[in-house]
Amino acid sequence: MVVDDHPMWRDAVARDLGAEPGFEVVATAGDGEQAVRRARAAAPDVLVLDLNLPAKPGVQVCKELVGTDPALRVLVLSASGEHADVLEAVKSGATGYLVKSASTEELIDAVRRTADGDPVFTPGLAGLVLGEYRRLASEPAPATADEPLAPQLTDRETEVLRLVAKGLSYKQIAERLVISHRTVQNHVQNTLGKLQLHNRVELVRYAIERGLDEEPPESR
Repeated sequence: MVVDDHPMWRDAVARDLGAEPGFEVVATAGDGEQAVRRARAAAPDVLVLDLNLPAKPGVQVCKELVGTDPALRVLVLSASGEHADVLEAVKSGATGYLVKSASTEELIDAVRRTADGDPVFTPGLAGLVLGEYRRLASEPAPATADEPLAPQLTDRETEVLRLVAKGLSYKQIAERLVISHRTVQNHVQNTLGKLQLHNRVELVRYAIERGLDEEPPESR
């Protein structure tokens, strides 16, 4: 699904994606309110989303849709490469962020990788996002009166979580562990469910807070 308030741009992106084998554009929208309604009706696998939308901003659209459907992948396609916009989009649940200066080939590749659950960022922005994960993880967590016991993850789930925290893509994790891409996705979804987290941002923060982005002592 493609969401952008400029009709010519929206139609061009939808046309380019729809012409790609294996892709189907199930809906388009021109403002935030329309985007939420149509996305819930069409249930796309990937939402290509502009941030600057009338009626409701893109980050709010992302937050609402990912909040009710954590399996939805959101690729922000924005004219802005400002760091604040990138971080706000990622915190709202976006899987990736591409600036509009990207080529059609880069966009198609980004949508394909986003559908696979990989974090996709315009070059130079991935390091920024990982740095923000670490900054967030360094902040003290809010105190809770009765914090439940930490759920038990399997050894493999912990291993996958450690690699996610290091910023590896699902494809890279699959190659590192010699397992299938789908198996990596299943481990991540199971971990999200066990930890009652909603997206990769929260998952990485959880992992870094517990030092899982560091090498275990036996592998040093």
